[in-house]
Amino acid sequence: MRIINRRPSRFSGFFLAAIPFIAVVVVYMIASRQRLAENPADKLLPSFQSMGSAFWRMAFEPDRRSGDYLLWLDTLDSLWRLGIGMAIATALALVIGLLIGFIPHVRSALAPFVATFSLIPPITILPILFIVFGLGEAAKVALIVAGTAPVMIRSTAQAVMTIPREMIIKAETLGASVWQMLTRLVLPQTLPGLINSIRLALVPAWIFLISAEAIASTTGLGYRIFLVRRYLAMDVILPYVIWITLLAFILDRLLLVISRRAFPWFHLNGESL
Repeated sequence: MRIINRRPSRFSGFFLAAIPFIAVVVVYMIASRQRLAENPADKLLPSFQSMGSAFWRMAFEPDRRSGDYLLWLDTLDSLWRLGIGMAIATALALVIGLLIGFIPHVRSALAPFVATFSLIPPITILPILFIVFGLGEAAKVALIVAGTAPVMIRSTAQAVMTIPREMIIKAETLGASVWQMLTRLVLPQTLPGLINSIRLALVPAWIFLISAEAIASTTGLGYRIFLVRRYLAMDVILPYVIWITLLAFILDRLLLVISRRAFPWFHLNGESL
C-alpha cells in the first residue's frame, strides 16, 4: 500500500505529533545547558527551572506595588480586547459578507472597497487609530477589527457565492422571499465557513493585539512582554510566549469542536486542521 493511503492509528498519530515538540524541547535544553555552563548569568536561554519560577511568581504571587496577580490580569485584559474585536469583526463579516455574496447590487457597491481595504497593512494605520480613538481600549479593538474584518468579509462572501445556483432557484420556485433564503438557505451553508474564517483570523488578531498593547497599554500580555524586554528577562518573556500560544491553541480547538458539534455534515471526512 502506498504511503499516501496509509492512515496512522490514534497512538501513532499522537506519537508523530509529539515528535516536533519533543525535538524543540531537547534542542533548547542542550543549548541552554551549554550557555549556562559557560556563563551562569546568561539570560538569553534561561533554564526551565528559572522560567518555571518566573511563571509561578507572575501567576501566583501578588505584585508588590499593585497587589495584582500579573499573569491573570494581563490574560483577562488581553482576552477581553481580543474577544470584543473578534466579535465585532465576526458580526461585520456575517452581515456584509452575506449581502455581498447574495445580492449583486451590494456586491458591485461594496466588494471593490472591501477588497481594497483588505490590502492595507493594518499595523500602518495604528497611528491613525490612536489619533482618532486615543490611547484607550477603542484603538486596540479597532486595530483588531480593521485587521481581520475585511478578510473575513471576503471569505464569507466567497462562501455564499459557492452555494449551488440550483438550490437558490429551487427556493425561489417554492416562493421563498429574499429574507427566507438568507436565513434558511444561505446562513446555514455559510456558518461553518465563517467559523473557519474566525479560526484563521485569530492568528493576525493576536499579532495586532500584542502590537497595540506593546505601544500603548498598561496591562496585557503584549505590554508585559515589551516591558520586561528592557531587562532582558527571557525567563518571563518565554513563558508568556508559551502561554499566549497555549491560549491561541485552546481557542482554535474550541472553535473546531463547536463547528464539529453544530455542523457535523461539514466534517464528513472526519479530518480538520
